[in-house]
Amino acid sequence: MAPETNLSDPDSGHRMHLEPLKTPLRAGDCQHLVALLTDCVDSGAALGFLAPLAVDEARDYWLAAASKAATGDRVILVARESAAGPIVGSAQIVFETKANGRHRAEVQKVMVLSTRRRRGIARQLMAEVETLARTRERRLLFLDTSEGSPGARAFYERIGYIYAGGIPGYALEPDGSPAKNAIYYKELTG
Repeated sequence: MAPETNLSDPDSGHRMHLEPLKTPLRAGDCQHLVALLTDCVDSGAALGFLAPLAVDEARDYWLAAASKAATGDRVILVARESAAGPIVGSAQIVFETKANGRHRAEVQKVMVLSTRRRRGIARQLMAEVETLARTRERRLLFLDTSEGSPGARAFYERIGYIYAGGIPGYALEPDGSPAKNAIYYKELTG
């Protein structure tokens, strides 16, 4: 993958600047990522945290994720409206390292600021995730989201992911209520 990509959203003409997050985290990037995660969790996104999300907990998460990305087995993509602009979206891809799973990768933490949704940013992030997977010769992507998130489920199905099932009570929603997860996969071609 090129270090950065500009993609146009055909529906809005909105151009996004996508790039892998540089490690170690710059202070400004860390602040933007903390704001992104807290905004998403506090607005109901099922990302593995309970609302309201404390700033310290969000910062600790991003510092740990950036540390894992430094190994090369994880890529954190960020979306900005301009090359020097604030981070408005993010997605991660985690490459399996075990010999029997080197054909697959997991998509994690796809998120977009609540004020920037419905502009094609998540779709652009997912397209770049798939490009990264192909570059690393990964043929299978998988992810999970909350069964109770109809917007997320519809989004993944629209971009070609197949619902495989879920486990009742798998995780807690941001409000603390138990929820079934929804597991999706996509086989990549070409």
